[in-house]
Amino acid sequence: MLEASYSCPSNDVIEAVVSVVKSGGVAVIPTDTVYGLVADPFNPDAVERVYEVKERSRDNPVPLLAGESHHVLLVAEWDPRLWELAHAFWPGPLTVVLRPRGDAPEYLKAWGQVGVRLPNCPICREVARRVGGLIIGTSANISGRPSPVTAQEAMFQLGDRVDLYVDAGPAPLGRSSTVVDLRGPEARLIREGPIPWSLVLRALSQRRITPPGAP
Repeated sequence: MLEASYSCPSNDVIEAVVSVVKSGGVAVIPTDTVYGLVADPFNPDAVERVYEVKERSRDNPVPLLAGESHHVLLVAEWDPRLWELAHAFWPGPLTVVLRPRGDAPEYLKAWGQVGVRLPNCPICREVARRVGGLIIGTSANISGRPSPVTAQEAMFQLGDRVDLYVDAGPAPLGRSSTVVDLRGPEARLIREGPIPWSLVLRALSQRRITPPGAP
């Protein structure tokens, strides 16, 4: 297990995680919400391994974490409401569910959806940037069991199924993200987490208007 400062991960720690992800492996790293299981979303074998590690049903999609907000458009269709929510809550604990692009990986198109988030976490964002913009970022637990707040909790559940653990102390929020579905004409709450649904609705109702003559 590698140890890292949550706020200032060393380059060696990041490179170790990047190496695992690029080689098709899986790693456990901290996020701003809980500890996450990360892998390459464009590598079918890595995606399959995530499901095996978590004992997760293949019908249950896994979310993606972005290095920068625009990286979500590598796999998701444009929706202007995304930027309303990104402006209000990203980086942070809000996952937005969108329709996949036509050239997205086949498993995303099969689900008909992709959940994306820009985390407030220097480790996972830098890893995502270095591997192409996106990583799988699902909670590092066996499906149906509690999401881990520490690396030790994740290790207790996943054991040696994982190639690398990064221990950076307790995840700051300790709760899974709020999840909002934007695939329909009206936004729909899937899971309420650190961001209340009422604030999501308020952000969507407040359309930003640029004053005349503004740059």
